[in-house]
Amino acid sequence: MSSETANPQKLYILDYGAGNVRSLANSIDRLGFKYEWVKNAEDLEKADKLIFPGVGSFDQAMHRLRAIGLLAPLQAYLASGKPYFGICIGMQALFTSSEESPGVSGLGVIPFLVKRFTSSDADPKRVPHMGWNDVRFLRPSSSPVQDGISADAHYYFVHSFAAPYVPELAAWAHTTTQYGRELFVSSVRRGNILATQFHPEKSGEAGLEVLRDFLRKPVPAPQPLANLPVVDPVEIALAETDGLVKRVVACLDVRTNDAGDLVVTKGDQYDVREKADAGKGGNVRNLGKPVELSRRYFAEGADEVCFLNITSFRNSPLQDQPMLDVVRAAAETVFVPLTIGGGIKDTVDPDGTPRPALEVAGAYFRSGADKVSIGSDAVFAVEEIHAREARGEPALLGNTGIETISKAYGSQAVVVSVDPKRVYIDPSAPPPAAHAASFIRGESALAANEEEKGKAWWYQCTVAGGRETRDIDVVQLAQGVERLGAGEILLNSIDRDGSGRGFDLDLVKLVREAVRIPVVASSGAGTKEHFADVFEATGVEAALGAGAFHRRELPIESVKEGLKERGIKVRREYLKDMVSAMEHGQTI
Repeated sequence: MSSETANPQKLYILDYGAGNVRSLANSIDRLGFKYEWVKNAEDLEKADKLIFPGVGSFDQAMHRLRAIGLLAPLQAYLASGKPYFGICIGMQALFTSSEESPGVSGLGVIPFLVKRFTSSDADPKRVPHMGWNDVRFLRPSSSPVQDGISADAHYYFVHSFAAPYVPELAAWAHTTTQYGRELFVSSVRRGNILATQFHPEKSGEAGLEVLRDFLRKPVPAPQPLANLPVVDPVEIALAETDGLVKRVVACLDVRTNDAGDLVVTKGDQYDVREKADAGKGGNVRNLGKPVELSRRYFAEGADEVCFLNITSFRNSPLQDQPMLDVVRAAAETVFVPLTIGGGIKDTVDPDGTPRPALEVAGAYFRSGADKVSIGSDAVFAVEEIHAREARGEPALLGNTGIETISKAYGSQAVVVSVDPKRVYIDPSAPPPAAHAASFIRGESALAANEEEKGKAWWYQCTVAGGRETRDIDVVQLAQGVERLGAGEILLNSIDRDGSGRGFDLDLVKLVREAVRIPVVASSGAGTKEHFADVFEATGVEAALGAGAFHRRELPIESVKEGLKERGIKVRREYLKDMVSAMEHGQTI
């Protein structure tokens, strides 16, 4: 008997039109429950339980609720005391207001303010808070699990704003989470209202258990907010360190092979064809099917999966149905964050229809993506910033893909993929004045071999898949995209790509120290030691593997065990049984 049959209920999901709600729907489907989408105020009256998910800006969420006529009905639903589950923006909207959107009122259920995380020399954390962190119950019990939330698990957070914990929030706070030296409310629980700052639908099995617990419980009697008791304030001390773990990301370069099939491939310094005789290019390397590989990496414990479409939809991304289908299919069985890159830019369809980057990104979010990755267009945008500043004009116009997408969905939804390469210069010469910030001398490098110790170089950025260089260095680009509103940098290395020699530690350290947004190290991983080395030497937030994962030369479990042996915090959740059940069409 399925869960929904055993516990019939009228479950509704409120989609106000922003972000990836498809993954939540997929999660509920996989758990075996039925649901309907809220279409009007009457649906809220019929609902026994309501889930309000969301990503993006506080301003967008509240304005959209007003525009579709659901603000007052939602407030009435909450006041009635019927079961409510808010996720991310669905939690923040419960508060009075947010620093993200001055002058915009929230639902006003929780009389406190949502604030932006701070980053300073004394507390140099990255903003957004992006990754897997733990939770601490405000009122511990004999069981480590309450409302499906476990004090022993890690959950996926991705946000720049949060509700700082103060003792007076004790009536509402269910769990708190520490990020750097800040303590914030990571879930609220009062009466029949439950809400989480983390994304249960993106938190693997641990997150699915939170959803399952909410869904399978019998519909309780309403608990009107006005009748709930007063709760005394509770003081909480900061821990010595937070619980944020280092992320291991699996990346799949997807392209069409010569037979017209979408395959996962891997380059050697960005060349994805097999070597052939007589100087002719061989076939595109085929390392597997994208959806099957993504499911395998989810089972093996990958913290995120990234799809980079390296050849398709150069001119018409919204007509590239196979890649949209890949994202949709992966989101049905992969319950960790998904990033899609390639073609996220302003384009024009063959029939002349303009497609702004925001529209393209929205299509992928609705298909199941959590983040979009922008490449060459980011380089061009930063070049334009520098040109405008040189002319004495305003630097930011708000019209680039990075700016429009981050405004609509939040900076955490925008990744910039950077493709730098080394430019070697005379080691006895002074650093190039325009690019001194990215200059490295081999004799003082972190991981130079004997040959490199006698060299000097700077890191030049490229476009068009590494085929064209630009007069901009990696530090200029990283700082420029941060100004534009990017929330994360995916840092590749053309020199290390496919080499198996390890990450370019000097490159990673250079970029991470230049910005205050998260950085993902990429290119060169061949052993589990390479992952530990880059985390220890640079402090980077995440590290990515591709070819060695695809060829099964380096299992993700082995990487995480190696990190644990070196004292590096990781999430350890291996889901092979769950994935096997899903492959056989079973609920989980």
